[in-house]
Amino acid sequence: MADAIKPLRLGVLLSGGGRTLQNIIDHIETGKLDAEVSVVVSSRKSAYGLVRAREAGIPTVAHSRVLIGDDDEFNRRINDTLDEFNVDLVVLAGFMSLLRPRDRWWGRIMNIHPALIPAFCGDGLYGHLVHEAVLDQGCKVSGATVHFANQEYDAGPIILQKCVPVLEDDTPDTLAARVFEVECELYPRAIQLFAEDRLRITDGGTVRILPGAD
Repeated sequence: MADAIKPLRLGVLLSGGGRTLQNIIDHIETGKLDAEVSVVVSSRKSAYGLVRAREAGIPTVAHSRVLIGDDDEFNRRINDTLDEFNVDLVVLAGFMSLLRPRDRWWGRIMNIHPALIPAFCGDGLYGHLVHEAVLDQGCKVSGATVHFANQEYDAGPIILQKCVPVLEDDTPDTLAARVFEVECELYPRAIQLFAEDRLRITDGGTVRILPGAD
């Protein structure tokens, strides 16, 4: 009998509360995502996401960017941890430092951004700052983007996007809540596409999604 297909091994990187991590855990537990979280790595020892991981029985590692100080050493430790846990896919889940991955990770790191890249993204635009900027510009739609990450903020080939309306009475909080609902849908879907080996980065630097099995 053929060996069972092993679930995709995820390394989740975060810096804060871990809501995105919890969404991934929930999708795995309900059988909607063929993956397992092998390790959760935080750039802050006090991040509540580490508590969520421990409650789910997931190994955790904290490499404090502030305490380490040196950017090269910080990234070396992150990369060493990902290697140690034999991770297949790195999932950035509110990771507030710029990851400088080793070359072998190209096409194996995902990020989600709470706007429609290439709008409202890049260094300094994260979290509520994104939603404030969207409202300040009077945009009529916003949304979320899942993309393969590279060594720039919010750059790399786009995998999935989805729009949400911006309402006349929106505040950054109400818009953020609407966008987060979309994030909870898109990120597990993109990870599952990777698990099914259906994502291809073209020579032109875009992502092609292959059709699924019948």
